[in-house]
Amino acid sequence: MVGVVFNSRVMGGCPHRPVMDWFSLAAFTGFAGTVAVSVGTADAGVTDLRRWGHRSVHMAPDVILTTGGFGDCRGCHCRLTDLHALIRREGKWTSGDVCLAKSGEAWDGRLFHTVTLLQAGWAVVVGGRLSPVSPAREACRLRMLEADSSAAPPSGPVVELTQLPPVEDLALLRWRHTATEVVHQGESYLFIYGGCGPGQSVRADWCFLHMEELCCRQVPVEGPLPVGRHSHSACGWAGGTLVAGGLDATERALGSVLYLKPVERGFQWCPVDTCPLLTPRYSHTAHVHHGKLLLVGGVWFHAPSVPGVAVIDLATGFTAEYCIDTAALEWPLMLHNHSSVFMPDEEAVLLIGGGGNCFSFGSHLNRHPVCLPLGDILRGK
Repeated sequence: MVGVVFNSRVMGGCPHRPVMDWFSLAAFTGFAGTVAVSVGTADAGVTDLRRWGHRSVHMAPDVILTTGGFGDCRGCHCRLTDLHALIRREGKWTSGDVCLAKSGEAWDGRLFHTVTLLQAGWAVVVGGRLSPVSPAREACRLRMLEADSSAAPPSGPVVELTQLPPVEDLALLRWRHTATEVVHQGESYLFIYGGCGPGQSVRADWCFLHMEELCCRQVPVEGPLPVGRHSHSACGWAGGTLVAGGLDATERALGSVLYLKPVERGFQWCPVDTCPLLTPRYSHTAHVHHGKLLLVGGVWFHAPSVPGVAVIDLATGFTAEYCIDTAALEWPLMLHNHSSVFMPDEEAVLLIGGGGNCFSFGSHLNRHPVCLPLGDILRGK
């Protein structure tokens, strides 16, 4: 027996597939509990992050930098060419202007790119697209600079945006991919995996970009070849990478979790067995904290609701799904095409942007950032 339910408060949307406003009730074991969203007065005043397909990164303890995407700009929907900063002052997040270090520098308006903060202290931008048929070709570097003490203090962080030199053999023509920092033989690499390519092809390849020499190197990878995917998540863990979910070449949602594990010669693909099985999903974000993988939001098609927060214990594989209570919000929360930043001290996730365009329902964008306090569920309460 198949039931049909439409949830009007929390919308997963279908950012890549034909519009489907129904969900099958099969193959879902239920939620283990609820996470209530929190919106502070300062957060509610941040109205210039109505966008999707962007990326956010914690550049400093009190600064979150958001790049690109598609969204609202002075009442018009367009590709966004600004860099946005959230600045925490007295415990509250507020908007701040980004001051570019050099005149003439500008964000090129790409979306579905990656921004990876490296241990070296700067962030590397890879891939993305300028339109459905125009991939972004150049990699960039983002670095926060100290403000000039002899000049008037800027209203926001000073950011250096630099185009990196072309990298031979680096297949940058991809979007909806992932890029994470891994360590091999004591050296830092950017592991770039999956995504979409020209002609909406789905990529199953990867490359290792040596971050000091800015060149691609051949690093041995053992284990069965994973299926190609896009709109998945990846985050660094124990020198390797955890990959979860996504869509394959047939637009089938994936429920697998893979660990690119460091081994003596290079790396090895290892499946992470979850119990119960993880419900397939895509367009989510992911974080690791104290041995637990957190999957935030996304889209799925086989449940009476939409994904909230999944918590996977990486030692045991035990998986629990938690619903997001949006009673505090005055709009339907969009849980796809968003970005999120994990704040370990608060054990909370700040969800930024999200939503998209739909031919049936129009554009729906999250109005301002929301906070998901996760301390209780991380401690099993």
